[in-house]
Amino acid sequence: MPITVPRMGYIHIPIKAMLEHVGLEVIVPPLCSRRTLSLGTQHSPESACLPLKINLGNYLEAREIGADTILMAGGLGPCRFGYYAQVQREILYDLGIDMKMVVLEPPDTSFSDLMYDVRTLANGKSWPTIIKAVQLAWYKARAIDLAEIKLQQIRPREKSQGGADRIFDKAVVEIEQVDNRNDIYAAAHRAMADMGELPQKTEFQPVKIAVVGEIYTILEPFVNLDMERHLGRMGAEVSRSVYLSEWINDHIFRGIIPIKSNKRLRKLAKPYLNHFVGGHGWETVGGTVDYAQQGFDGVIQLAPLTCMPEIVAQTILPRVSKDHGIPVMSIYVDEQTGKAGLVTRLEAFVDLIYRQKYAQTGVM
Repeated sequence: MPITVPRMGYIHIPIKAMLEHVGLEVIVPPLCSRRTLSLGTQHSPESACLPLKINLGNYLEAREIGADTILMAGGLGPCRFGYYAQVQREILYDLGIDMKMVVLEPPDTSFSDLMYDVRTLANGKSWPTIIKAVQLAWYKARAIDLAEIKLQQIRPREKSQGGADRIFDKAVVEIEQVDNRNDIYAAAHRAMADMGELPQKTEFQPVKIAVVGEIYTILEPFVNLDMERHLGRMGAEVSRSVYLSEWINDHIFRGIIPIKSNKRLRKLAKPYLNHFVGGHGWETVGGTVDYAQQGFDGVIQLAPLTCMPEIVAQTILPRVSKDHGIPVMSIYVDEQTGKAGLVTRLEAFVDLIYRQKYAQTGVM
């Protein structure tokens, strides 16, 4: 039963580690590419949001290299993510493709239920084995996030562009290859130290830009056209409202690990939005308030075209922007989005923020 999972940033690394630890074969789809998008778009409804199309392309490419089972999450509320599995299952059936789909629905997203799901997939492995598998996945997710946060800080400051990215990419490979806690965190901390030793620009203060919005478009660089890398090279230090390990801690571990939690964002959003609207719409509003209070210079909302929760959030963000004095730009992506147009918008936004921030000092 070779299992595959959809690509979303580095999520395949902890999931692969967890499933392989309990004896399952995992086939990771190739990196998302124009071919992935073409396959998914060709067989998906035109009005479907971009993540559904790319996920479908992931499954078709994984099948070509031997996968016969798909593991994915379900959803609820006004977000269409809850329908992905059903729609994709029907598309695969119509194509004559027999792939089993295992869906982890939201009511099952607790630590104990996750372990039961993994144990079911693993044909009843012992509980100590299951617990260790889940822990291993957590260590890898957290280590990658720690290294990536450092990368976001160093990118705009390094004298020679690309050095920090090379160190980070090497660390990700090392984290994927090792299978014990000490080695995993050692790889992350070694990368963080190496990035800190890179020659940096003197007397340079980058602007700070936050990226909020829908989780898939935030985490998957192919979908957002490597937005964070472009912003870093434009002189912007980036922070995201969603990091994989923080999401896992909030939604699966129920916040038992003492790291930053996004649950507080809902409280910050209440003056503007006081109820769940699906997806990450609530967190988008609260995250914008939070970043404004932290002193960030600008916020970019990122979402798939026609994403209903983010459209709701977008209608509220102008008021948040006015109340808190922080520039906000909304960007929606689909299969037609081009790199040149996106980079032009980012350049204009960063330039606006620089001019606004340093207008009084006369320093640019």
